[in-house]
Amino acid sequence: MALTLKGPWDKAQIDSFLTSTTFPLRLACVAEDGFPRVVSVWFGYDGHSLRCVSHRSSQLVGLLQRCNRVGFELAPNEPPYHGVRGQGIATLDSDADGVVLGEMLQRYLGGTESKLGNWLLSRAEDEVLITITPLRLFSWDYRERMSAG
Repeated sequence: MALTLKGPWDKAQIDSFLTSTTFPLRLACVAEDGFPRVVSVWFGYDGHSLRCVSHRSSQLVGLLQRCNRVGFELAPNEPPYHGVRGQGIATLDSDADGVVLGEMLQRYLGGTESKLGNWLLSRAEDEVLITITPLRLFSWDYRERMSAG
């Protein structure tokens, strides 16, 4: 399925935003009761897919094992509002070597040497790599409109 883009940004602008931003990814999954669950996770972007990790026993991994269709959003909480929303397919693989987890610690904490980093890396053999292949990306950008006085 070809990637669908909607909104004011082209693919290069979306790629730039997804590569540079460190807002948590708000990831929506469908639960057994049919209601969506939204989980905020650290992420990385390689120009094609979003990658994040979660512990093997997490609710998030359980939800994705049941249904791999996801929605997501990346945006700041403060105005002026702008960002990217999307829909895609999630695949699960092992991150037992901790490579992607290490990338996330570097991206969000500036390194792996911290109490949280050491704790997360100590259980890396149970980490699951979540790769999200976007099918639809929707950008919005209200910065110019909101700053016009």
